[in-house]
Amino acid sequence: MENIFGLTIQEIDKRCHELQMPSYRSKQIADWIYHKSANSFEGMNNLPKDLRIALAAQFSILKAECIKQWDSTDGVTTKFLLRFFDGVTVETVLMRQPYGNSVCISTQAGCAMGCAFCASTLHGVTRNLTTGEMLAEVFWVNDYLHIKNQKVDTMVLMGSGEPMMNYDNVLGFLRLIHEKYCLNFGYRNITISTSGVIPGIKRLEKEDLPITLSISLHAANDNLRSELMPINKKYPIHDVIAAGKAYSETTRRRVTYEYILIHDVNDTDKDAYDLANLLRGQMANVNLIPINPVRERNWKRPPKERVGEFLNILEKMHIPTTVRREMGTDIQAACGQLRNQYECGIEREFFD
Repeated sequence: MENIFGLTIQEIDKRCHELQMPSYRSKQIADWIYHKSANSFEGMNNLPKDLRIALAAQFSILKAECIKQWDSTDGVTTKFLLRFFDGVTVETVLMRQPYGNSVCISTQAGCAMGCAFCASTLHGVTRNLTTGEMLAEVFWVNDYLHIKNQKVDTMVLMGSGEPMMNYDNVLGFLRLIHEKYCLNFGYRNITISTSGVIPGIKRLEKEDLPITLSISLHAANDNLRSELMPINKKYPIHDVIAAGKAYSETTRRRVTYEYILIHDVNDTDKDAYDLANLLRGQMANVNLIPINPVRERNWKRPPKERVGEFLNILEKMHIPTTVRREMGTDIQAACGQLRNQYECGIEREFFD
């Protein structure tokens, strides 16, 4: 049975035509699914009963089920473990920012990139998420916020998975969520993060969408970056920087370079100067991220003084830089940590 949730209005119209329903029914169905959050056809009372029965016989409305929820002690971050129809789980994070509610969504179940510091990649990738499943992540958080008369204001595709390795579904999701008959979500409120998959960056550049690009860098030279991020062996750092520069020049959007600070690995003064020289002359900024410790990795967070010194060097070199606000450390909010606990059956500490 086909899941109608996640289809565009054109795709719904095609299904209506196959059932010999007039085209205007597709708008009614889309309104029920995307504006009224209908979970079944039975309650679509402006559709004739025989059509509702026909739709229910051929289509389902499958979203996501929340099986676990964690709230940080400061009340700023909430993480949801969502499960889809086939039992696959992903993590979705609500971050209450000063400028509004932001949601971090996953684009794959797991990840195949193999980054040395990341929990998402420990067990590889299970599968790509569909357009409808990514949309279901946002809908779940929106429904959660609705009781407080709030909604999702901004979105980052920065959860588990590499968006550029699921490009067609990701772009389908972004275009669908932007439509007025869906959530009318502004492209300028969306950030898409990549580990540096250059073909995907180039494809996104040609889409002519005002989406912010975020590139995970985490080192300023090929040797170290290849140790931390195996993808660097295929797409070396200077090629990634060139692709980022081309994206910013074409879209006139400032590119963000994410840099996880790992104590005694990539947090020296030399690393800071090398990073500044690498990005000089580009319309870009750096987001420093003191590492969220991962149970399965032996990385340490730099002292606050070291983070401050690294930041000062970049600013002295005229590189706009911020330090990511720490959110959700007490609920292991780094990508993939809680999903791994659940998938491995280690529930005592986090799930009781």
